[in-house]
Amino acid sequence: MNDNSVRDALCVVWSSPDPEVADNLVFMYSQNALNKSWWKQVRLIIWGPSASLAARDERIQSRLKEMMADGVEVWACRACAENYGVIEPLEALGANVLYVGEPFTEMLKNGWTQLTF
Repeated sequence: MNDNSVRDALCVVWSSPDPEVADNLVFMYSQNALNKSWWKQVRLIIWGPSASLAARDERIQSRLKEMMADGVEVWACRACAENYGVIEPLEALGANVLYVGEPFTEMLKNGWTQLTF
């Protein structure tokens, strides 16, 4: 990504296990941010307790699939998925399950805007 494009790249870190936070903050903003062209690239990272919610709640999974279909990139922390025993459901969902510490650090160093919920 070149310098100009990182100004239009947003990373949303979703850690809250609260489905209301997912619906009324994380998903609403992430999806609208891309669909309304507020940002050219939106990456949602499932990190921490949100991994368990994403893996076990069918309505949450449906919303994540809808966002992915719209072009929101969905990553999930592999270490968290291992800790919660949810690697397979997150992979089946279509999330990119990877160790996110290093790539997230690079995103920050490269100028991505970041929001955390």
